Amino acid sequence: MSEEILINVTPRETRVAVVENGMLQEVHIERALRRGYVGNIYKGKVSRVMPGMQAAFVEIGLERAAFLHASDIVRAAPSLVGDAGENGGGQPAATPPILDLVREGHEVVVQVVKDPIGGKGARLTTHLSIPSRYLVLLPYSRMVGVSVRIEDDGERARLKETLQALGRDSQLGYIVRTNADGQSDEALAEDVDYLGRLWQAVQEGIAAAKVGERIYEDLPLSMRALRDLMRRDIEKVRVDSRETFDKTLHFAQQFMPELVERIEHYPGERPIFDLYGVEDEIQRALKKEVPLKSGGYLIVDQTEAMTTVDVNTGGFLGHRNLEETVYKTNLEAAQAAARQLRLRNLGGIIIIDFIDMTDEEHKRQVLRTLEKALSRDHAKTTVYDMSPLGLVEMTRKRTMESLERQLCEPCPECGGRGSLKTAETVTYEIFREITRAVRQFDAEKLLVLAAPKVVSRILDEESAAVAELEEFVRKTIRFQPEEHYSQEQFDVVLL
Repeated sequence: MSEEILINVTPRETRVAVVENGMLQEVHIERALRRGYVGNIYKGKVSRVMPGMQAAFVEIGLERAAFLHASDIVRAAPSLVGDAGENGGGQPAATPPILDLVREGHEVVVQVVKDPIGGKGARLTTHLSIPSRYLVLLPYSRMVGVSVRIEDDGERARLKETLQALGRDSQLGYIVRTNADGQSDEALAEDVDYLGRLWQAVQEGIAAAKVGERIYEDLPLSMRALRDLMRRDIEKVRVDSRETFDKTLHFAQQFMPELVERIEHYPGERPIFDLYGVEDEIQRALKKEVPLKSGGYLIVDQTEAMTTVDVNTGGFLGHRNLEETVYKTNLEAAQAAARQLRLRNLGGIIIIDFIDMTDEEHKRQVLRTLEKALSRDHAKTTVYDMSPLGLVEMTRKRTMESLERQLCEPCPECGGRGSLKTAETVTYEIFREITRAVRQFDAEKLLVLAAPKVVSRILDEESAAVAELEEFVRKTIRFQPEEHYSQEQFDVVLL
């Protein structure tokens, strides 16, 4: 499988695309004025404790107070003031009451695990973690864990033994990341040394920081792409900015020298995202409908509570019978849905409404296809069995806004509903408002200001109704189109 990472840099925005076999799979966007907060460490102050929710709100210098649940608080008190101290042991099974852990006014060292999304503030934890190329440092734990995606038992044991030996004197914990699979002891030792130096700098920052100050910030997107997305099957990393290319090359030489030769500068006149068709794919990813090669299509609908994916056969008629048609459409839809979730960065609860199938083996194959397609997703996903109605419930870990919500805003016409009242509906609302107004106030004439489309309809199709209304209210009514009014907006003015 051919896989490349494309890094497009403009003065105020960096975009990273992951392309597999010429097809866009992931897009990551970072804007200078709106960098994400995930991974950042702050010194905060508890502004409010909510015992009923087992949570506290913490001021960390962002627009909204951030949310800290009791289960995300390191039990030992030193961790709350930033001292790595004596936490080391295992955690109690039950979460203590929030008031036993923090009080209003307490200073806490916290890390952002989820960006502010919609009207919700950031989600915090005091279980700090700092990633490197192959490891994740857990400064308040002595555990050594290995990613479940490293499946070979012998390799898992080797990695765990190596880390336990390397970290014996530091009393720090580590998680071995997936891309550590097959790496040498020397490479792991370099990461342990790097994380040790970085943690020392963070501790010094904790001691000096004031409330609301950022102590540690994660790498910029171009560097994170190398750290988090680079795998052995990535053939090329192409960067269209000479300055960013030099920085990524220096980063790779320092932390992943074996991959340096795969990083190259793209000097072409044609924009790199245009060359690979990425721009067109991004535009398509903002639409609800996703066409399938068979002639079927998906409808992807993101709401506040969940995301739904509806599968339709469309123009695909098949060659044998209905069950075969449905089965083939669902197989294609399973692969397409997995790609769309990853491409659009959709998270939380997801419901996929496959077309009803009667054959149990077909259902199993469709579910297997979905799980296999999701296996390449960097975000954690959990898929449940198909319901009798053909629905598949699943979850995908969400740490930041979806692609649509990063690039778009609610429609000013409909307020995000996705639909507008018809001109006919608005017409009858105007008529009711006129009747209500003349009963409450005295006036000789009335002036109605409304959108041109609505006024045009009233004067043409509803002219007879207007004449009847004038006779009923015994007033003269004049209608005036206003270009800047939305279709639902109108005003009745008494003259």
